[in-house]
Amino acid sequence: MNMFADVCLWFSLAENWWGENGILTRLAEHVYYVSLSLAIACGIALPLGVLLANYRKGAQVAIGVFNIGRALPSLGIVILAIMVIGYETSTVIIALVTMSIPPILTNTYVGIDQVDSSLKQAARSMGMRRAQMFIQLELPLAFPLIFSGFRSALVQLIATATIAAYAGFGGLGRFLIDGLGRNDTPQIIGGALVVSALAIVSEWICSLIEKLMLRKWRASGVELSAT
Repeated sequence: MNMFADVCLWFSLAENWWGENGILTRLAEHVYYVSLSLAIACGIALPLGVLLANYRKGAQVAIGVFNIGRALPSLGIVILAIMVIGYETSTVIIALVTMSIPPILTNTYVGIDQVDSSLKQAARSMGMRRAQMFIQLELPLAFPLIFSGFRSALVQLIATATIAAYAGFGGLGRFLIDGLGRNDTPQIIGGALVVSALAIVSEWICSLIEKLMLRKWRASGVELSAT
């Protein structure tokens, strides 16, 4: 009970919310790391997944290579990046991007690859160009699976972006690292709760976006496969 009161007290103090080391500043830093890493990962994984699904040559090998990132511990990737690059912001971003690519790439490849070939043939017979077929047919049908990979990467990133603090940078991980250094349990629990809340809110927003997109495509007459 005392611990619960201590955590509530930690959240109630204005000094823990404002300033250079406050929750709002650390939250903004955390969101920056996550957003930048996810944008880079999507920029790599989405077009590569579509390319592999359409040409298939070496697809399994390429996906297998990228999936090595899932097997490597996030802290190990950061330490390796520090050894190669040094203590730079890019060190953390590279580690986070490495961990984000596999779920997005795999789900994009599988989603596009599983679109019924008879539907593709019908689209071609209607005179659709390759780009039109992708936008009007393949993307709507594959969207649930692709977005599932995006959501998985996002939630994983929110949790693992705390490693930025290990490399000496900001983010919500500072509350965990600094709390451990000071033996400040309320700060550790408070930081963990903020990370969890961010993950829950992000998942909720993703759920809303997915429902809106599915509703839009259903209204346009595209039959979407279930997630």
